[in-house]
Amino acid sequence: MSTAYLKTVALFASIALAFSVSACEDFLDVAPRESVADDQTITDQKSAATALNGVYSALASGGYYGTSFQSIGYLTGDNVKWTGTQSQVQEFINHNVRADNSTISTVWSSIYVTINRANHVISKVPGVTDPLLTEALRNQYVGEAYFLRALAYFDLARTFGGVPIITAPTLTATSNQGIARATQAETYAHALRDLEAAEPLLPNPATVTTNDRYRATQKTVWALKARLYLYQQNWAQAEDYASRLVGDDANYQLVAPFNAWFAGNVRGSRESVFEVFYNGTTEVNGHRGQWQPTANGGTRQWAPNDALVGLLNTAPNNTPNGRSTLIAALNSTTWYGNLYYRSPASDPSYIFRIAELYLIRAEARAQQGKLTEALADLNAVRARAGLEASTAATPEEALLAVEDERRLEFALEPHRWFDLARTGRATTLFKDPLDPNAPLPGFRLVLPIPISQLQVDAALKQNEGY
Repeated sequence: MSTAYLKTVALFASIALAFSVSACEDFLDVAPRESVADDQTITDQKSAATALNGVYSALASGGYYGTSFQSIGYLTGDNVKWTGTQSQVQEFINHNVRADNSTISTVWSSIYVTINRANHVISKVPGVTDPLLTEALRNQYVGEAYFLRALAYFDLARTFGGVPIITAPTLTATSNQGIARATQAETYAHALRDLEAAEPLLPNPATVTTNDRYRATQKTVWALKARLYLYQQNWAQAEDYASRLVGDDANYQLVAPFNAWFAGNVRGSRESVFEVFYNGTTEVNGHRGQWQPTANGGTRQWAPNDALVGLLNTAPNNTPNGRSTLIAALNSTTWYGNLYYRSPASDPSYIFRIAELYLIRAEARAQQGKLTEALADLNAVRARAGLEASTAATPEEALLAVEDERRLEFALEPHRWFDLARTGRATTLFKDPLDPNAPLPGFRLVLPIPISQLQVDAALKQNEGY
């Protein structure tokens, strides 16, 4: 983990001296601001808040939910094409990612920076003595850190398979070397344990008068549990935790028309369970520049492919203010993604939307043979998009209908590749990059461990096949 550690140190050294304590005075009242965790000086309420803010800052970074991690979900699926010339990006499109790919190295390091900062909060905040750091506030800080660490390990597991599980702060370049990789199942289990630790520490939703969509709450814990259980194929638990968010809570609802959750500079809508905040000045979401064309101040490095353009621009998906508003055209042949469009680049990165919880529950119910209930959830999402009810007549047809719905509902969000990988459907839909007459090999459902990590830690072993 030395690469992650050294990057963390570099961030601390370059920013910490310029950081003003006053930047976190209003921490509890605003979305997370740009700040870093001072891993040596968590001594009071203000420094504890600053340290927690540093975890959110790492989550929002360009290497994690700012751009690079999400690009894996886009580019490795079948909705997006690469318009640039960098061969390392084209590797995702071709399903032939090499261990020396710079994006996977950036993602690995960025996620471990997030984990390291969370580890500092979890380790040090419980021992802080400060009258301003009440028990409720202390529990909340630690609970948020547990949730963010759980999300980080979940994302590592679905991207790389099993990874080293590190729960102690990294204090030297070698202090966390020599830790062998856990299995993917063990890494998911660790994320679940972190969620179990986070849930009782975070405020009970029944006692909270406002719904914070930029910070971890018990409801974000439930959302991640629902998603994690879906990946583990624990259908009953996935249904249970999705049901805790889907239903009668007026604060979490599908909004209509479809684009009401992102159009018109809206943020934090009732659709959102958890999104990453950017202010467009000190915190900029790099997605905008990647999607928008040069005419709009971007580079259009990636764009909706012809298949997605065709799906979104034909009936029944081209309803007014429907899913076709996710894309826009410069001319009849040049299309670009328009989910990230704000100038300056203050678009949120969307981690959990209530639509996902509906479709998680639909899939979990279909897997349990609950066809009527599954179709009710699926059709709620379809109706919001201006579509007629699904004609699926069996659980198997319903599962394919949910897959298709997820492809379009989250067309420009990083779900498609991970959906096809977790279900194994990627081996049916994609071809072996080395033999176009053969299906995609199963080992390519996870990416290689970055060579930069293998070179500095002999305990790490490469994924089979790479």
